[in-house]
Order: sequence, then C-alpha cells, then structure tokens
Amino acid sequence: MAERLLYVDEFAAMIRRTPDAVRYMIQIGTAPKSAKVGGRRMFRESDVNAWIEAAFDTPDAA
Repeated sequence: MAERLLYVDEFAAMIRRTPDAVRYMIQIGTAPKSAKVGGRRMFRESDVNAWIEAAFDTPDAA
C-alpha cells in the first residue's frame, strides 16, 4: 500500500498553522522534508510525524 501524501494545506491544518506559514517554513528550511509531485508541494505523512516527534524530543532553549 502506498504511503499517504499530504498537501501543504493538510500539513498546515495538522500543525495549526496557515498554508502561508508552512510555505515560509519550507523557504527557511524548518519544515519536514517535502517534494514537488505533479507541480504541487507534498509531504510524506511519516516524515511529518517524525518531524513532530523530534520537536517533542528536543529540549527548548528557554
């Protein structure tokens, strides 16, 4: 079975950000790995989940 791919707006909804905020994250390199598929930016669901888990594993600098 193929892995689920997420569009920018689906990823944005997952992390409660706007699609524009996600595009900015892509631009500055803080978003999870993504690729253009058929002209649309897409994320593998497993990469997104790993990125979220890593955020919880990293101690805050505060």
